[in-house]
Amino acid sequence: MDVVRSILDFNAGRDPERLRMKFAKMRQSSFIFLRGTAHLFHERVQRRGVLRSAPPAWCCGDMHLENFGSYKGDNRLAYFDLNDFDEAALAPAAWDPLRLLTSLWLAAPELHLDAAHTQRLCRALLDGYADALAAGKAYWLERETASGPVRALLDQVSLRRRADFLAKRCGPPSRAGRYRRLKIDGQRLLAASDAQKQQVAGFMQGFAQTQHDPQFFEVLDVARRVAGTGSLGLQRYAILVRGKGVADGQYLLDLKQILPSVLAPAGGCKQPRFGDAAQRLVAVQRRMQAVSMAFLHAVSLDGRPHVLRGLQPSEDRLDLAALSAHGHALADSLITMGRLMAWAQLRSSGRQGSAAADELIDFGRRGSGAGKWRDRLVALSQATAAQVDKDWAVYCQAFDQGGFDIANHAG
Repeated sequence: MDVVRSILDFNAGRDPERLRMKFAKMRQSSFIFLRGTAHLFHERVQRRGVLRSAPPAWCCGDMHLENFGSYKGDNRLAYFDLNDFDEAALAPAAWDPLRLLTSLWLAAPELHLDAAHTQRLCRALLDGYADALAAGKAYWLERETASGPVRALLDQVSLRRRADFLAKRCGPPSRAGRYRRLKIDGQRLLAASDAQKQQVAGFMQGFAQTQHDPQFFEVLDVARRVAGTGSLGLQRYAILVRGKGVADGQYLLDLKQILPSVLAPAGGCKQPRFGDAAQRLVAVQRRMQAVSMAFLHAVSLDGRPHVLRGLQPSEDRLDLAALSAHGHALADSLITMGRLMAWAQLRSSGRQGSAAADELIDFGRRGSGAGKWRDRLVALSQATAAQVDKDWAVYCQAFDQGGFDIANHAG
């Protein structure tokens, strides 16, 4: 496989400024490289021909340690759950756990974990997943049901004042005390052109007419958003809307372009039909999450599928590096992630081709005991992580030699 050509082809046509940021991020570590090359990972796993004995389930498709976080649901309560479904598709149930375990192996150096410790954590995470499947009951995590680091994170989100959040992302209110403007910092937000602002404002005006309170969605400012890794370079905007009509009552929305899932062709499962990629994402996210994110809608901008939702701060994630220095905190958090994967698959079981809950329960039970699939999956994850490290080494060499200089590929 030509790793360099695969990455260049996959990212062709993206916004050069943000694509340059993506390529630079991917140079930092093999863990970040994994997050930016889901297409490469799934193609590698497909070629191995593994995981086929697991029942089909809805998978998020881009599972990794930072694909869990807290967010405000559409009921305004804070939840901790899977939070990125760009690549969601039907696939063998073990596909998401494999990718999550692979990310743990790759993050191990940053977490100061040796191989033996990493292997134990992988098994604990996988036991959390399989045992939750075997139990057959889908739970969820909110403040009243969470503990430890997850509870602390949910407390942080629940207590966040809108004024403080807006102050981080926006400038001060106008003299009249009514309006703010987005803060263009070159890191989270980049300036949008007048044409882009007009396009987004026109779209939002049409969208607002479909909502019960059109004035809420009046656009005050628009910027290009920088967030994530895999989607960097795709069309994405932060939108400041009127909300409740005063400076501290304004809301931030995220409008993000969505591409077809890279997991779908690799997983070997027949995919149901959705209207477009955004409708697929929203439909699967709503069935996998206990409560969906606020303002979640599948929409179309410039004839391309997009998802509109409330803007979620990237800092609303667990600090795994800090947790690794505090006894069992890291292990407990990883076990929670394993359970969340299982609960999401159970919650979405029997939907459009996914296995019934009884099949997932049986799969979880079959994982226990010596030599069962839990042990094999941990070993496989170490092998896939080693392959990602090799691919990253090839990438780094090409990057350092100018192979990912955007100027060299213009036009």
